Formats: sequence, C-alpha cells, structure tokens
Amino acid sequence: MKAMILAAGRGERLRPLTDNTPKPLLDVGGRPLIAWHLAALAAAGIDEVVINHAWLGEQIRARVPALAPAGLRVRFSDEGDTALETGGGIYQALCWLGDAPFVGVNGDIWTDYPFSQLPAQPEGLAHLVMVDNPPHHGTGDFVLRGGRLYAGGEGEERLTFSGIGVYRPQLFADCKAGRFPLAPLLRAAMARDEVSGEHYPGAWFDVGTRERLDEVDDFVRRHVD
Repeated sequence: MKAMILAAGRGERLRPLTDNTPKPLLDVGGRPLIAWHLAALAAAGIDEVVINHAWLGEQIRARVPALAPAGLRVRFSDEGDTALETGGGIYQALCWLGDAPFVGVNGDIWTDYPFSQLPAQPEGLAHLVMVDNPPHHGTGDFVLRGGRLYAGGEGEERLTFSGIGVYRPQLFADCKAGRFPLAPLLRAAMARDEVSGEHYPGAWFDVGTRERLDEVDDFVRRHVD
C-alpha cells in the first residue's frame, strides 16, 4: 500500500519558525515532525510514500532521505512556489499513487494512531479517521453515524477530521489540475453515502501554532519512548 504525506503548507501561524524551516521539519520530541510519520507508516507495512512540497521544499528533499526507515521508498511532488491545497496536491501526485486506495496524512499533525488499523479497501470512496474536537476547533467537521460520515444537520454532534484517511483515486475522477481543497470532494461523496469513518480516542495534535507545537513537544518528551 502507498501513502502520501501532505507537507506543502506555508505554516503562517508558526512564523517566524517557518520563515527558514518548513513546518514538517520542525522539531517534536527531538525528531523532525515528518520523521514520526515516516516511521509509523513504515511500521504499518507501507512501502512507498509520496511527499508534496512547496515552501522551502528543497530542505524537505535534502533531509527526508536520511529520515526514512530502510526499505521505504520516497518520491517528491514539487508544487513550485504556491501550494496546491490538499485536493490539488493529491491530484498532482496520483500518477505515483497508482490505481489502488492509498493513505493520506497531513504533515502538520502528530499522533500515535496505528496506521495498520486503516482499511486497505474502504467501503466507498474514502475512509476518514475522526478525533475528539480540540479546544481550537470545538464545532468539529463531520458527523459519524453507524460507521459512516455525513456533513450533518443542525444540532448534530460533530467530530474533527484528523487529517488521516484512505482514498480511492476515483474520488478525484472529475477534478482538473490546479489548486483546490479536499473538503468539497469529501462532502459530495458523503452526500452519496460513500465515506466511512472511525473515531480514534488516542493522542492527536494539530501542530498549527507555536503554542500547540510546544504542547505536543512536551507530550512526546514525557510520554513517548
């Protein structure tokens, strides 16, 4: 199975740290953030990873080969000076991801989620891992009901999308090259009942601000060997 790490974001809210270091290379618990993803994916049996990049992408290309576990093949998808957003970034990389379902992971999260738990063949076009709503995103994203995900209606309790999913290439069948988000594609698929999901109650952090970077760094140093 193949995977893609989405690592092209500029990291505006983490400036000035990201003025000279791309967000996936920021230190968490003594290791670059992206190194945790590479190790976890390899441990789950993933044998090939595509990493997209834009801002300071040359640093990612230079550092990642030494961070990747032995046997894990790494490819890079260069988005130039302007990131293509999640949807456009994945679409550009489909030529390397192939025809089978693949894992997608946001490069700006930290989690102890076991990637081996993901379904190799999701029911429908996508399978998303959902987590409890963090303080900075209290309203959540999608409703998980009977193992399926929906946009939900007024008053329904939503969970937060973790940034971890399994996607079939067919999810992008009607897309064109360029810059576009992933969320509208997922919402359209949910409306057709084509997205499954699961709730993960374990450790998960969105590394979006300096405060949250410090929080996850402290957590990892105290709780992870």
